[in-house]
Amino acid sequence: MGNGGKYVERQRALELRAEAWTLQEIADELGVSKGSVSVWVRDVEFIPKPRNRGHEGHKPHPLHVRKLAEIERCRVEADALIGELSPRDLDMFCLALYAGEGAKTEGALKFANTNPTLSRVFLAWLRGAFDIDETRLRVTLYLHRDLDLQQANEFWSAALAVPLAQFPKPYRAEADNTIRTNRHIYGCATIGYSCRLTHRRVMAMIEAVTSPFALPG
Repeated sequence: MGNGGKYVERQRALELRAEAWTLQEIADELGVSKGSVSVWVRDVEFIPKPRNRGHEGHKPHPLHVRKLAEIERCRVEADALIGELSPRDLDMFCLALYAGEGAKTEGALKFANTNPTLSRVFLAWLRGAFDIDETRLRVTLYLHRDLDLQQANEFWSAALAVPLAQFPKPYRAEADNTIRTNRHIYGCATIGYSCRLTHRRVMAMIEAVTSPFALPG
């Protein structure tokens, strides 16, 4: 697409932003990346104007509108700050993820999380940063007994691109509604990769990042 097309899209983006469209809505409407939209409309103040008034026609509370505006401003700032991820950016982010959520015992990498996006990011990094053997990947689920195991297995298999044949027996916990009511319907997935060398390399990278902050002795 030529510069003229980009100019037209940029002008349309400004118009839509002034009408309180979100960055993602504009990107979807114009068929461009959200990052481009963020740059184009960064000087346009975002004031949410809900397109409906709810089931009973009530006007949204001003505090709620202000909250939405603040969230959107934070997103714009974040998009401008982060920009396009470099391989090093991804390295540092995933090392931090593993330092917080990964197994430290030598022998295998194990990363557990209920958030499929974080799990996908970690596994994409593992696949890209190391020459791994896909057949050695395992995904083990922690899922309450009253939840649908087949549905959970299929969800995580599709999300992580790991065959169901590589899902070992899950851990099925008894639900205790006196403890919590907000449960993850797909459970918690632990990504496992049995390779002593890969685990050692990851832990060495984490140590390289954290060693300047280590306490003496």
